[in-house]
Amino acid sequence: MSELPVHRNHLGQVIGPSLPQWTARPHPPRTAMRGRLCQLELLDAALHARALHEAYGEDESGRNWTYLPYGPFPSADAYADWVSARQIGDDPLFYAIVLADSGRPVGVASYLRIEPAMGSIEVGHLSYSPALQRSAVATEAMYLMMRRAFDELGYRRYEWKCDSLNGPSRRAAERLGFRYEGTFRQMMVVKQRSRDSAWYSILDSEWPALRVAFERWLDPGNFDANGRQRARLEDLRT
Repeated sequence: MSELPVHRNHLGQVIGPSLPQWTARPHPPRTAMRGRLCQLELLDAALHARALHEAYGEDESGRNWTYLPYGPFPSADAYADWVSARQIGDDPLFYAIVLADSGRPVGVASYLRIEPAMGSIEVGHLSYSPALQRSAVATEAMYLMMRRAFDELGYRRYEWKCDSLNGPSRRAAERLGFRYEGTFRQMMVVKQRSRDSAWYSILDSEWPALRVAFERWLDPGNFDANGRQRARLEDLRT
């Protein structure tokens, strides 16, 4: 087996893997990502805001907004105004998660901290209504975003960051195949509270095996007549 090429400094010392063919990657396009269970459409206030606000309203306690720097929103108009101010941006680049069978928007996700020159991109601003949480649709949405980043655009690094106290988000990252890298202490002030951020990532070298596991898990044959999974995603990776 041939060794990976290395980069050396002027003294001949090895200082890291060499990437002589590397070029900056494209910025994510403003186009939809379509799967069997859902599609991700560019977030649009006129198309999605009111339906999303209604879906979020099923969480009467508002706990889903605990770790986000915004929300809950007191009215559909307030949420539509928030969406309108962000739908024109390219970083973060927001998508609505829309059910394939009904066309109902049930959540939001985004690409952010997009660094084409470095081949690094983050997934975040995940806002899932109760209809989306812990569902196969949510897993497919994350798979579609990874597939675009790695297979379509050729990024090297895919990141997930969350509040270190957000146990569900940390468990979700690990279930999806992200590797924990460490905690950045006092990284942010969010809603008048100091936040430590847990960092996770997936590398392009890890993606092919993860993609196979996702596709095996998402296969209709992995679910019984009641929609229960036969094999866990984590088990399919091993």
